[in-house]
Amino acid sequence: MNLADKISDPIFKKVAEIAQSEQVETFVIGGFVRDLLLDRIHKKDIDFVVLGDGIAFAKTVADKLNKKKYLSVFKNFGTAMIRLNDQDLELEFVGARKESYRRDSRKPIVENGSLQDDQNRRDFTINAMSISLNSTNYGELIDPFNGLDDLENKVIRTPLEPDQTYSDDPLRMMRAIRFATQLNFKISQESFEAISRNKDRIRIISAERITAELNQIMKCPKPSIGFDLLYRSGLLEIILPEIHALQGVEEVDGQTHKDNFYHTIEVVDNISRTTDNLWSRWAALLHDIGKPKSKRFDKNSGWTFHGHEFLGSKMIPRIFKRLKLPMNDKMRYVQKLVKLSSRPAGLAKENVTDSAVRRLVHDAGNDIEELMLLVEADITSKNKKLVKKYLNNFKLVREKLIEIEEKDQVRNFQPPVSGIEIIEAFDLKPCKEIGIIKHAIKEAILEGTIPNEREAAQQFMIEKGKELGLTYRSK
Repeated sequence: MNLADKISDPIFKKVAEIAQSEQVETFVIGGFVRDLLLDRIHKKDIDFVVLGDGIAFAKTVADKLNKKKYLSVFKNFGTAMIRLNDQDLELEFVGARKESYRRDSRKPIVENGSLQDDQNRRDFTINAMSISLNSTNYGELIDPFNGLDDLENKVIRTPLEPDQTYSDDPLRMMRAIRFATQLNFKISQESFEAISRNKDRIRIISAERITAELNQIMKCPKPSIGFDLLYRSGLLEIILPEIHALQGVEEVDGQTHKDNFYHTIEVVDNISRTTDNLWSRWAALLHDIGKPKSKRFDKNSGWTFHGHEFLGSKMIPRIFKRLKLPMNDKMRYVQKLVKLSSRPAGLAKENVTDSAVRRLVHDAGNDIEELMLLVEADITSKNKKLVKKYLNNFKLVREKLIEIEEKDQVRNFQPPVSGIEIIEAFDLKPCKEIGIIKHAIKEAILEGTIPNEREAAQQFMIEKGKELGLTYRSK
C-alpha cells in the first residue's frame, strides 16, 4: 500500500529531501500512521525514525528549516524534537534501535538497530507501522506485523510475544487498555490473558505514569470500557483498590444491594456525556468510595450506606496523594462534589423547602451546576419510569435553585455584618460571642428568617446580642 497522497503536509517532502541529501533513510512511524489510516484527526506531533543518529539528523533538519532555536535535544532518551510554532506541530526524531530490559526496571538497554528492530520494540501492531520517506519507495506502508488488519478488525495486539512485551515495560498494559477505550477496540484474548498474568509488574511503574494513563481513559467518551478492563485484568485492585472494593453483591434474608462498581462506572459514562471536565469525571468515579466501609444491614430498613458521602470525601486526599494527582483546588473540588453528592437527591425525594435549597446553594457555591450534573448522572436504574420521575424532580430542584439564588443571593455569600462591626456595636474584645452572633446571622439568612440584607442583619445582630446579655452601643 502506498500512502503518498495521504501525507500531503509539505513537511514530509521537506524532511524527505533533507534525508536524501544526507543519505539517511527516514520513516514516519507510530501514532501518526495509525491515526492516518483510521482517518482520525491526528495529534499535532509526528514521530520520525532514522537509520543512524536521530539527534544529528534532527539538528540538520532544524538548520535547513531555520528552526534551530526551536530544537530540543533529549540525550538521555536519544531523541530530539523540533517545534514548528507557526503550524502548532512537533517533529520528533529518533535513531532506529533495539531494546532489552532488566527485570526490576522499565528503562531499556538501548543499542543501534534496524527498522525491523525498531518496529519489534513498539508496543502494539497498530503502532508499529511506518511510512517510507525514501526516494525509492516514498509513501510505502511498511507493516511487518499486519497492523493494518488489526486496525480493520479493531484489535489490540502486541508485535512480539505478549508476556515479554508486558513484562519488559508494564506500562504497556495500561496503554493497551487506554487504546482499547479510546478506539473502542478489543484486546486480543492472548494479550489480555498476558496482562492478567503480568499485572503485579505494574508495581514498578511510577504513580505519575499510571495516573497519566488513567486520565486518558477518563477523558474517553465511554470510560467504563477501560475501568471494566482494569477490573477484569486485576490491575484495578493494585492501582485503585478503593474502586475495586465497590464490586460485588451481598444478600441477607433475601435482600441484596446493587453492584456499586458497575453502578459507578455507569455514572462516569453518564457524566461524560454532559461534561468534558476531567475533575467532574473523577468525582463521579469516587462518589461512592465510602460505601464499603459504611455498609450495614438492618432487618427493617435493609441495606444502608449512611454517611458514605462524608466518609468518601475524607478518603480523597489520601487517594490523590498516592496517585500524584494535584493536591490543590482540583482535589478540593472533587472532595466537595463527593461530600454533597446525595444532597440534591434528598431534595428530589421530598417537598423541596426554600431553606434546604438555600443551604445547598450556599454549600455548593459556584460548583452547583457541576453538582447537579453529577447527581443526574447518578440515576442508573433500569426502570425508565423511575428515571423519568427522578429527572423531573431534579428539574424542579433546578428551578428552585434559580428562584432562590435570584431572590436571596446566597451563593458564596458573606454575612452582611462583619465581625469588626459586631465588636464595635457591643464594644467587645475578641470573644466567643462574636462567632455566635455571626453564625446566628448566617443561619437566620439560610433558614429564611431574615432576608439577605444589611439592615435586617443589623437588627437581628442587636436582638441576638441582647439575648447573650450584651449591651448595644448605638452610634
